[in-house]
Amino acid sequence: MIRVLIADDSAFMRKVLSDLFNSQSDFQVVGTAVNGQEAIEKVKKFQPDVLTLDVIMPIMDGLNALAVIMEQCPLPVIMISSATQKGTNETIRALALGAVDFVSKAGGAISKIDTIKDEILAKCRMAAKAHARKNFSASKPLVYKPKLPSEEPTTRRIEVKRRTGYVPAQRPTLTRPSAEPVKKIIPGTGKRLVVIGTSTGGPQALQAVITRLPSNLPCGVVVVQHMPAGFTKSLAERLNSISSIAVKEAENDEIIRAGQVYIAPGDYHLRVVPAGGGERKILLSQEARVGNLRPTVNYMYESAAQFGRDVVSVIMTGMGSDGCDGMKKIKATGGYSIAQDEDSCVVYGMPKAVVDAGLAD
Repeated sequence: MIRVLIADDSAFMRKVLSDLFNSQSDFQVVGTAVNGQEAIEKVKKFQPDVLTLDVIMPIMDGLNALAVIMEQCPLPVIMISSATQKGTNETIRALALGAVDFVSKAGGAISKIDTIKDEILAKCRMAAKAHARKNFSASKPLVYKPKLPSEEPTTRRIEVKRRTGYVPAQRPTLTRPSAEPVKKIIPGTGKRLVVIGTSTGGPQALQAVITRLPSNLPCGVVVVQHMPAGFTKSLAERLNSISSIAVKEAENDEIIRAGQVYIAPGDYHLRVVPAGGGERKILLSQEARVGNLRPTVNYMYESAAQFGRDVVSVIMTGMGSDGCDGMKKIKATGGYSIAQDEDSCVVYGMPKAVVDAGLAD
């Protein structure tokens, strides 16, 4: 039985979600909360398996509540967000703070809940199996560039304290990697290409990796993150704002440059192809979805395999096995592969498939 706590300031949404979960034999609603402060209290009281958390709520919003929850009593959280641009940006921040996944209200309207109810159930079932309790502890703070100012203005912090007594935490400081880095010489021509694939839990994993890359990295990095259209742009902008290396959403026919990270736009497959003169470029397409996914990691990996020993492929947290078939082709042409370890994954699915197939170096 999956025990769920629902946090939403809308009585209608609380009722709809409660009815939805209670209609399922494997869910039990243990409580509801009308704001972030109450959500924190009830998480501690009921210790649910999964929390659904609205972003915009009175007294304490979902982001501030999430920051406290992931520090004091971490558990799998599914954000229920608006499809507006503001909602998209807030969702990306929530994923960076440790939320497992999100569901976007269709058109931003709660009246269209029927169109997303299956997605809510599927993601909550997945979240109940996630490693959020172990992965998102206070001992593993997020990684930020110290020189950047806090995203929470001082006036905002004062106002929140005045109303709730809660002061949003300052940005965490740089933390050491959870595992010792592997020091190994990887053969190649010197014109490297790094390709990264990830899904559930990816935004936080990408943040941990990309914020450690130097601005003068002597190769380009191409990323496929399973995420809807619109959200990948916000993800790229956020990572760019907190990283030394430049990060952007990939564009069609774009030449891959050293010292640049390119994130595949949602709803587009991404391939890497030769561009002449030893260069490589990105091709985007809306060819048929593969396993209901677009973009897919396999699509990117398979295209990158043609560059042989110059390719370093990385597979990170995510459900399923997307990337495994493409990794086989990369390995067959002499490329190098890295899989995220189980202990640091939110969902040890995609890396597990690669490890079980004997493909991880």
